[in-house]
Amino acid sequence: MKSPVRVAVTGAAGQIGYSLLFRIASGEMLGKDQPVILQLLEITPALKALQGVGMELEDCAFPLLAGVVQTDDPNVAFGDADYALLVGAMPRKQGMERSDLLQANGAIFTVQGKALSENAKKGVKVLVVGNPANTNALIAYHSAPNLSPRQFHAMTRLDHNRALSQLAARLHKPISSIKKMTIWGNHSVTQYPDLFHCEVDGQNAYELVGDHEWYANTYIPTIAKRGAAIIEARGASSAASAANAAIDHMRSWALGTPEGDWTSMAVASDGSYGVEEGLVYSYPCACKDGDFRIVGGLEINEFSRAKMDASAKELSDERDAVKALGLI
Repeated sequence: MKSPVRVAVTGAAGQIGYSLLFRIASGEMLGKDQPVILQLLEITPALKALQGVGMELEDCAFPLLAGVVQTDDPNVAFGDADYALLVGAMPRKQGMERSDLLQANGAIFTVQGKALSENAKKGVKVLVVGNPANTNALIAYHSAPNLSPRQFHAMTRLDHNRALSQLAARLHKPISSIKKMTIWGNHSVTQYPDLFHCEVDGQNAYELVGDHEWYANTYIPTIAKRGAAIIEARGASSAASAANAAIDHMRSWALGTPEGDWTSMAVASDGSYGVEEGLVYSYPCACKDGDFRIVGGLEINEFSRAKMDASAKELSDERDAVKALGLI
């Protein structure tokens, strides 16, 4: 049996956390041969609820769960962490301005970035799930001088998975037949699901759909607004599907993507595809040996370029806003 790795999860008693922890403990994220120690962070008022989650984890008797730490101190939660899933964030409330949301989350992610920088393993892999995820990841990596920006990702895997399932339904094909799906840009309504490079049973997905009107005016908005549709339907935001996507993202990063395929990850831009360096932007990424690379050399048509640029513009505006607030 391998030595246990330490997995930190913030907002651990929340809805997404509750859907996430049991799957990590069962080996779904890092493999059925990899023991884990869960290091769970919550705000002080939620520690009692976290205690209940801890009891349930005990009661599952997971063979791979080598320990559980419960704390309201980020320095403890991130101590020697190999992986960190930053789920806890301030949700947007009625009447809240965008700058209020950025300020509130800035206070969380500056502190957590610093705590990761000072306490986590030097090779820690960090996934930001809490929204606005891309800009929260930007704030966190700017607050972590001892770590590389490459170590901070934001999650667009939920958008990626939504794009897969909507395409599969349209073409009456299994999810397993689809490869090379890409979400470009921000985890927001400006995100761009790209069918021009996607393949279904080795054929071009855009050509198989054969209906630009549906692609532009039904498919893209359905994926971009899916989160709002779920809130409308169940009266609460996506939790189980978000947790599932976080597991998928970390598993791909840690264990690799299949040969000849890629996934969508929001990472610090290196200038690829004309996106300003440093912005946390979703790209097609291939993973191997615990590392990732942005897939290069894809031809970008005029339709795609406009969508990609609009999302980059939104991210640069958010970056400028957090800079003006003194958060980076």
